[in-house]
Amino acid sequence: MKKLITGLMAGTLLLSGAAGALAADALTLQLKWVTQAQFAGYLVAEAKGFYDEENLDLTILPGGPNIAPEQVIAGGGADIIVTWMAAGMAARESGVPLVNIAQPYKRSGLMMICPTETGITSEADFPGHTLGVWFFGNEYPFFAWMNKLGLATDGSEGGVTVLQQSFDIQPMIQGQADCISVMTYNEFGQALQAGYGPDNLTIFNYTEMGNDLLEDGLYVMEDSLDDPAKVDAYTRFVKASMKGWQYAMDHPDEAAQIVVDADETGGAEYDLQFYMVGEVSKLVDAFDPALDMTTYERTVKALLDQGIIKAEPTGAYTSVVTDGLK
Repeated sequence: MKKLITGLMAGTLLLSGAAGALAADALTLQLKWVTQAQFAGYLVAEAKGFYDEENLDLTILPGGPNIAPEQVIAGGGADIIVTWMAAGMAARESGVPLVNIAQPYKRSGLMMICPTETGITSEADFPGHTLGVWFFGNEYPFFAWMNKLGLATDGSEGGVTVLQQSFDIQPMIQGQADCISVMTYNEFGQALQAGYGPDNLTIFNYTEMGNDLLEDGLYVMEDSLDDPAKVDAYTRFVKASMKGWQYAMDHPDEAAQIVVDADETGGAEYDLQFYMVGEVSKLVDAFDPALDMTTYERTVKALLDQGIIKAEPTGAYTSVVTDGLK
């Protein structure tokens, strides 16, 4: 009888362990933009099974022009979002308590480009011209830059006129704006394909000018960090994601194809995604997801100076997740 009971207990434990192994922690990640290699690390980690290895059941939601990640997570539609720090800080001050848990992107990919025929060769030439800017949280670095230059952005004399541009280079091609915003890894590639380049463009690189604000960080809701199980899941998520970033950079051709395959709209083209992986690799540190405090403090100062946020933020970031990877 004792032998039978022992056998039954062993079987029960075995089944219990199997059930536990199947009960992966479910997380939903909301991307800032459409499915593209800007998010290669997460898409590759999903495709290669790195999240499965960390016992995570991850759902990745693509973004788009009408999707604000801050609103999605505030409404309970995501556990983690990818967003720019300016947008995250503004949302936090407005009542959405977002906290940065990791910062794979160390440098900004934002630039402004101006065809040479506009006569713009330096910042001193901006007054009187129309500059294209994205909104939906992407405008904050631009306005912080203009504030630093002391330029009005309402079209008044001595200032600039702001065009809310589309997410492509058409405003420049069609002459709607003298300069447009581009990302090094996306729209700048479109400009190169259209025949533009350093020889016929004046390029203002936010990072090189010291105007870069942190982009594409990982954010969660503050109250979720009170749950140790959730923090553990976040830590495993970041671990798997960084493994995905490392793989993407080591295998850019495969990463580009993974992105194309993941895009359910069919809009992602391999050549652009391959270019994008190469450019993104210059911005992401695949081995260190921790928040750099120097860039953080510069970002906060720029947001305060511009009035995008009114008070010095507290509790806007945590190292508990990245510390857990050491």
